Amino acid sequence: MKHCWRWFGPEDPVSLADIAQAGATGVVTALHDLPPGAVWTSEAIEARLAEIAQAPLPLTWDVVESLPVSEDIKRRSGPYRSHIANWIESLSNLAAAGVRVVCYNFMPVLDWTRTDVAHRLPHGGTAMRFDLVDFAAFDLFVLERAGAAGDYPADLREAARLRAEALDVDQRMALARTAAAGLPGAAATMSLADIRGYLDAYRGVTPEALRNNLAAFIAEVAPAAEALGLRLCAHPDDPPWPLLGLPRILSTAEDYAALLGMAETTANGITLCSGSLGARGDNDLAAMMRRFGPRVHFLHLRNVRREGTGVPCSFHEAAHLDGSTDMVALAAAVLEEEKRRAAEGREDAQIPMRPDHGQALMTDLHRPMRPGYPAVGRLRGLAELRGVEATLGWRGVA
Repeated sequence: MKHCWRWFGPEDPVSLADIAQAGATGVVTALHDLPPGAVWTSEAIEARLAEIAQAPLPLTWDVVESLPVSEDIKRRSGPYRSHIANWIESLSNLAAAGVRVVCYNFMPVLDWTRTDVAHRLPHGGTAMRFDLVDFAAFDLFVLERAGAAGDYPADLREAARLRAEALDVDQRMALARTAAAGLPGAAATMSLADIRGYLDAYRGVTPEALRNNLAAFIAEVAPAAEALGLRLCAHPDDPPWPLLGLPRILSTAEDYAALLGMAETTANGITLCSGSLGARGDNDLAAMMRRFGPRVHFLHLRNVRREGTGVPCSFHEAAHLDGSTDMVALAAAVLEEEKRRAAEGREDAQIPMRPDHGQALMTDLHRPMRPGYPAVGRLRGLAELRGVEATLGWRGVA
């Protein structure tokens, strides 16, 4: 595996020097200041490459995460045609700069959702957590979304009512801010009316309609990516089930089988995120890697601890080798795929991976950081994953 690290640009509290010290050799980044639908110009891409070149040790920009897909593209409304044209132009500019792997997601409105970004763990560190009762309390009794009651069983509605009644005004608003953190523009102050407005834009969009819109998007961008020698990789839903009445269409193995069937080309591929997919107990990550391996172009290796057996369920971000997913089995499947690619002579035999998320540990607790992206927690994750990879190699898996 190619060991990479996500970097949010010069404003990231974790610097390029930190990344070099962690032992990563690749960078996963994006032009985060540009809005969805805008063209990534050659000049902006070269500027980002020049910034990466300032690292104390050589680092390469291996993966774009993410080239955003606008809500207009997802709904096929408004200026979606120009947005798709701009997306393809951005692909062309990235290819000219030598960046070959492009991650994107097709989640409506919400990018990722948690109810607590600093859940205290027994060892004193913190982790992001999704509490199903808290989320239902937000949806039913804080946001008061129309029709929400039909999305929850009676026992969960009652537990959510009791939870909501125990929250004061400040706690309700804190829950709303956290639950809406994955919304576009969530860094700014958002009212409940703002959130309802985002949701209203998808009223009547069914899973089938969204899947058809994804197929139409893939039909346009995959041939362009193939011609440019790029590998597109769709990120799964996080968490992998419907939220706030919004459809989710990349949550299971069968969802990904449908995606890959939309364009039978290596350019149409997968970001296998073990944390997002691992929140469902019915997703076998090692089996998915073996099934879809030739078109897995990017790996997010993280773990979650499921706190229930159903779908959906509560979960929290676990240490990389200590959650509900068998990370050793997954790593073995990855190395087997890399060995197969090398035998075929594929230039992408080494799959880029990054230690995704991580618990906030030690000095992480006393420095600014983006939720889910601590320095020490990810360093621990990368070290553990490298140890697994090395051990499997000694045993002849690699």
